[in-house]
Amino acid sequence: MSTPAPEAAPGTSRIHNIGYRSYEGPRLGRAYARRSLYSQSLRGAYGLGRSAKSKVLPMLLAAVMFIPALIMVSISVYLEAKTLFWEYTQYAVFLQLVIAVFLASQAPQSVSRDLRFRTVPLYFSRPIERVDYVLAKYGAMSSALFILTATPLVIMWIGSMLAKMDFAEQARMFGQGLVSVAVLSVLYGGIGLVMAAFTPRRGFGVAAVIGVLTIPYSAVSALQGIAYATDNTGAIVWLGLFSPITLVIGLQNAFLGAPASFPAEAQVGAGAGAVYLAVILALVAACYGILMRRYRKVGL
Repeated sequence: MSTPAPEAAPGTSRIHNIGYRSYEGPRLGRAYARRSLYSQSLRGAYGLGRSAKSKVLPMLLAAVMFIPALIMVSISVYLEAKTLFWEYTQYAVFLQLVIAVFLASQAPQSVSRDLRFRTVPLYFSRPIERVDYVLAKYGAMSSALFILTATPLVIMWIGSMLAKMDFAEQARMFGQGLVSVAVLSVLYGGIGLVMAAFTPRRGFGVAAVIGVLTIPYSAVSALQGIAYATDNTGAIVWLGLFSPITLVIGLQNAFLGAPASFPAEAQVGAGAGAVYLAVILALVAACYGILMRRYRKVGL
């Protein structure tokens, strides 16, 4: 409660004690702020801590990702199958559209709102710095995608154990699948955030992410089909360098023992696989660099 000073003469100043106290608690610093921003962004990707309406789409998409794995496991256990119907490395490829929709809906939620309501300078007024903001947002989006894509693989592996499949073989393929979706999550997370970080309008961000993930894949698939039809099969592997999902397909075919998903079952050799890996690393580094450059200006 404010305590007014004694009555003063007209025209003179008054001093009021409004009860402000200095903070005497612990100073948690940048690391705590970065962890808090990461946690808040990760929870927000699934609508946690937000309104009930915000939870509907991410939870629905998560269910769409998980249900095919549950169905596959149920059938495998019932039939006492010796192998699963899908490879672990194929699951995310088959459901890539669901992953793209999830990313397109949640990447703008993660960064576009901060731009629209101009809250980024408020973040930077605290101990947090530009690199902390970018790392927290990038890590949260990649983690959200990894949860979305790795959980069905866990369901498949548990199902394979219930069906009494070969433990060593299933563990090896499960590990390969985890590596594959980890690469996909980091690559897609960076691409989604870059697209969303350049517009405060969520609708534009959604359209940009969907376009970047689907248009190149459609173009590459069409060109690979043409190359196969015209007996230019040598070009099929190299055309895969121009789409995010075909980069992941080529990498896992070269190094993770995944079956070929290209026309004519074109195999990606070790040399071409090294090029695929280099392109993926370059894209991830480029996404990080673009985000850092973007928030150098936005944070002012």
